[in-house]
Order: sequence, then structure tokens, then C-alpha cells
Amino acid sequence: MSFPVLICDDSALVRKQMARSLPASLNADITFAVHGVDALEQFEQKEFKLMFLDLTMPELDGYGTLEELKKRGIETPVVVVSGDIQPKAKERVLALGAKAFIQKPLDKSTLNLVLKEVINPPQQTQIVTPTTLELPILKRRDIYMEVANVSIGRAADALARHFDVFVHLPLPNVNIFEVSELHMALRDLADNDQVSGVCQGFSGEGIAGEALVLLSDSSVSDLKQLMQVPAESEELQELELLMDVSNILVGSFLNGLGQQAEVRFFQSSPVLLGQHISIDNIIKSTTGSFSKTMTFEVSYNIDQTSIRCDLLFMFVDESLPLLDDKLSYLMEDF
Repeated sequence: MSFPVLICDDSALVRKQMARSLPASLNADITFAVHGVDALEQFEQKEFKLMFLDLTMPELDGYGTLEELKKRGIETPVVVVSGDIQPKAKERVLALGAKAFIQKPLDKSTLNLVLKEVINPPQQTQIVTPTTLELPILKRRDIYMEVANVSIGRAADALARHFDVFVHLPLPNVNIFEVSELHMALRDLADNDQVSGVCQGFSGEGIAGEALVLLSDSSVSDLKQLMQVPAESEELQELELLMDVSNILVGSFLNGLGQQAEVRFFQSSPVLLGQHISIDNIIKSTTGSFSKTMTFEVSYNIDQTSIRCDLLFMFVDESLPLLDDKLSYLMEDF
């Protein structure tokens, strides 16, 4: 007898990993969904005994999906599998009815422990032929999207713990940019607001680049209020906050990337590009660094504030073949 399982994740890599990681004894009959809306449509067509759910997805994220499942009275056990590992994220999904939380990248031993807690697999008295399943075909961008997703989750967790806040984590953007396109992307990020910018270089085993942290003026003001910065020391404290935010985000992102690529990254001291200046001044500061670059970009928003922090990682051209090689194991069957 088969065991119907729904795997909901926008990452083709994760869908493939999840499908291959489920024990054969479960005899899983697997259905894939690429976001929450897709998952809810699958529930209209079929009953499932278990669901694996990502949090950061387009159309409808994991939180919204859990809320909708509860509204519809769907009692299928849900295991959240996410790179968003903030304590408040875990608390929130469990409060919404999830049975367990697994951190990305997926660990098979952790998965097996959770399965024992969440379900009782049907007893098998004979060998069962596994259900034929068409697995996703992975592309290079799928790999980088998921690697970036896990890494920005580490950065959000570090920021959340440091400031005791909940950080909204959107999907990352992964792109190959010519320098002119990079400048256009920077202008879109700033949205014509004045910004404060901090830059940090990084390198490890021939993989190198620069990280750029941008905070709008309104974000800096709100961040100072959040941290209750005394008025008499505002200027000094503001600079310290900028450097703290940059170190936290860049360091934790590189740690997450390094764990996945098995590279130890070193980062330079943060350099202030400017405070309360136009994005064009930031662009002038970065001009000449790259002709073409791969970028990871994400905008973090802190719950119940207008604070938005943009994080942009730019890898030099020569790094890309090395990074491809380090992450090639993710393209392989396992």
C-alpha cells in the first residue's frame, strides 16, 4: 500500500533531494508542488498522509499555506523544511500547526528521526516496487538559488538573534550581470532614496568578490529607535550599527555558503562607502571592481518596522568556475 506524500518547494534541487531522501520502506507515492497555491490545488484532487513544506516561496509562502490548510480543515501532518531558521520562524510555524521543522540543507538522519515522530509507516510484509517518479531536471541556476536561499537564511537568523526581531525573508535573486546591468539593479534597490552603504571584500580558495550592504535613511532612523540609541551619541552609534549589520549579514552568509561549498571564507574589514548619500555615489565607489559578475541579492525586512536592508554579493568572473566545481556535487544523483 502506497503512502501519499506532497513535497512543496519552489526549488527543483530540494524537491529532488526530498524525494530521494525518503526511505524506501515508506513506499511514498510522491506529488510535487512548486508553491502554496499549487499545493492547495493538489489537496483538492488528492488526500495526502504527509506534507513537506518550504517557507520562502512565490505566489503563497509556507506561512500562508499553513494558515489556509487550517482554514480548510485539512489535517495532513506538515513538516516544514526551510533555510529560514530564525527562532521566531520555528515558533510561528509550530503555532500554525506544523508537526516539525527541519533545517536546510536536508540531513537524512534528521529526516528519519522526524518521520519516526510524525508518522507510523505501514508495516510491509512483502517487497514493494517503488512508484515511478519523474524527478526535476536541475539547471545551474537551480543550484545557486537554493545555495543562496540557505545562506541568506543563516544571515537572517543571525540578524534576528542579534536584535531580537523577526526578519521577513523573501526569495533571493541570482543573476549574471554586466557592469551596466549591475548599476541598474543597484538603482532599483535604492528606489531613489538616500542610503548608507558598507562594502566588504571576501575570498577563499580562489573564490572572491565583494559584499554590499545598503540601508535607506528611513531604515537607519528606525534601526536607531529599535536599538534605543541615545540622542547625544547618535552619530557614533549610527556608524557602529551600520558596521554591526554589515558584519552580521556578510559573515553569516559567507558561513552558510562556505558550509555548502566546503570553503573557508575570509572577509575584510567593512568599509563605509558613505552615509545619507545618493545611490549614484555608491555606484561610483564600486565602478571598476567588476566587468561581469554573478550576484546574490536579497532585501531583508524587519517585522513591525519600515526597516529594509539590501544585501548584494558580487563574485568576480574568475571565481565562477571554481564555485561551480565546489557545488558540482549538488548536480549529482545520490
